[in-house]
Amino acid sequence: MASSEESRAIPRHMLGFPEESRRGGEGDSAASRAGLWSRLLRHEWSAAGLYLFLDVVSWLAIYRIAGWFRYDAFYATPFQFFIINLIQLGVIVAALYFVGGYDRTVEKLTLGYAAEHILAIIAAAVVSAMLIYSAATFDQTMKPSRGVLLLSFAIFLPLSLTYRRWIRQYVVTSSAGRSFLVIGSGAAAARFYEAYRNSSNGQPLEFVDVNEERVGQPIAGEGSPVIQGNLASKLNNLGKGYSGIILAERASSLSTKLLERLVHAQFQETRVYTLESFYETHWRYLPLGIVDPFWPLQTGFQLARISPYHYLKRLFDVVTSATALVLCLPLFVLVPLFIWIEDGSPIFFRQERVGRDGKRFILFKFRTMRRRSDHADEDIYTRKDDCRVTSVGRWLRKLRLDELPQLWNAFKGDISLIGPRPEWSKCAERYEQTIPFYHFRHLVKPGITGWAQVNYPYGESDEDAVEKLKYDLYYIRHYSLKLDAMIVLKTFYTMLFGKGR
Repeated sequence: MASSEESRAIPRHMLGFPEESRRGGEGDSAASRAGLWSRLLRHEWSAAGLYLFLDVVSWLAIYRIAGWFRYDAFYATPFQFFIINLIQLGVIVAALYFVGGYDRTVEKLTLGYAAEHILAIIAAAVVSAMLIYSAATFDQTMKPSRGVLLLSFAIFLPLSLTYRRWIRQYVVTSSAGRSFLVIGSGAAAARFYEAYRNSSNGQPLEFVDVNEERVGQPIAGEGSPVIQGNLASKLNNLGKGYSGIILAERASSLSTKLLERLVHAQFQETRVYTLESFYETHWRYLPLGIVDPFWPLQTGFQLARISPYHYLKRLFDVVTSATALVLCLPLFVLVPLFIWIEDGSPIFFRQERVGRDGKRFILFKFRTMRRRSDHADEDIYTRKDDCRVTSVGRWLRKLRLDELPQLWNAFKGDISLIGPRPEWSKCAERYEQTIPFYHFRHLVKPGITGWAQVNYPYGESDEDAVEKLKYDLYYIRHYSLKLDAMIVLKTFYTMLFGKGR
């Protein structure tokens, strides 16, 4: 289980907070300043605003100083300098936004975020260089320096990551003593408590019963929080001890007066989450309990109508898969050679998969397991340290190189580069019989990589299929360029650090 935010909180003396003193003077003044920081960072917008401010100031200072030290006069006028920095800052902010660099809820103290941050800045450096040098071809007075550009990004990368980690420590400290107020005491609230307990969130939960019928009882058995009452007084003290309100009851079961009070809180005091919005905001997946047959008809779906992004994504699939097939030609020679030396032929693994709208197609991969016996009782899942995986296959899986032949499927249009995992037809038939609303994942094209693949371990059971479906439904609901860009960055992290299986 991941450690909680509370356990990650750095002691006050290590963060530079002065020890509390009962005497007046400098100690009280410093403590007051620390308290001001904590109060400021409690606001959802404050951390994002501070990140953006530091990014802009840091980049302008670094780029200016780097140019001055190298004596590079690559801009003829102040206006050119302004345009160059505007382009670079726009690309940097967009790249960091894609990986959650301005999102207060994203944990920035982890190795995973550090890798995403590094990849985002590298991508920003490449894109901004392409844009700047393209502009320079039309204006001969612009002579951008490759050395200054490279040096500036090299300095900005660790600096921007450092102050994000530093600010995140203050955010964790400022919110560690503040609770989430959960309105509800039924089965939905109990399920939410179990999910919250298994997450990395460290803030305490307070459950309150609207009807006060279960006051004094534990929400989910022994050791869980005790259900409280007196909701009115708690709502009157929102600003003092709560980070937000979580609504674990159906809106139809609440009184009009309470709903009006929650609307007032949402816009003037603190954020109010439904269970669905809390899952999506903090954990980036969708709880299956809120899904019903009319779920795709709700507002907010990008898939409701054909949008320009559908065509843009298909164009991206064709161009990228064709380019990748050409660039990976040496691997299409070496990998089959290694497979043949260790275990003979066949080189490729072919299997019927289910695509968009339930259409069947044949998927191609490099074979990573020993030749199958096709026994009816053979395990359909690949386990950790599975003895059927060859030595070469184990490395191919770690680096995701076994997926390379799927580029042909993407080029043909069977799948996309990004989307839910294309499921084996036999598994899909069984899941559709046992997992409610599993067929919703066929609303989009499957992909080589996807939101479930980069956020959840390799599936080894029917229970894992249920968990991965939560992420697939999140992807379907939030289908967008931003989410696809996040998946690409997370996939690079998986490949670079050998996280595949």
